[in-house]
Amino acid sequence: MKPELRMQFLEAMSRAATFVAVVTTDGEAGRFGVTISSLTSVSADGDHPSLLACLHHQSPVAGAILRNRAFCANLLHEDQHDVSDLFAGRMADGQHSARFDRTSWTPGELGQPNLVGATASFQCRFATSMLWETHHIVVGNVVSVELSDNAGALLYGQRAYRRAVQLSAAK
Repeated sequence: MKPELRMQFLEAMSRAATFVAVVTTDGEAGRFGVTISSLTSVSADGDHPSLLACLHHQSPVAGAILRNRAFCANLLHEDQHDVSDLFAGRMADGQHSARFDRTSWTPGELGQPNLVGATASFQCRFATSMLWETHHIVVGNVVSVELSDNAGALLYGQRAYRRAVQLSAAK
């Protein structure tokens, strides 16, 4: 790939604001979590709703999800940029499991870590995955959803944290 194409792609994608999520997993492979910006719904229909997450193939979280066969997708609240930084590895914290000592969480229906304060947490049973070049595309069947009282989601765009604001109606 041409280096200039990669740089143009990165700049173009930085202009798209996306919500920030932390994907967590716990089980025989261990407890892990990582901040991601690539999480989306697949379908609300079928036997279960489903969503997909993209994780770098070298992330220990991807391998742990494949072994644990379950994960939780936590949509962060607009005031949780510190939690995002923690799970992105921006704070010196040693092992992945130590990150859970620095934030509040509870086990969800499948035993996967729900981060306290997240605007929404999806407990997912692993359905399938595909390795695409540098990332695992993981699809999970949602078995439960926990919603907080505050729906304000943390966004990331133009290389900074953002919060959504309502635009006034056109006149």
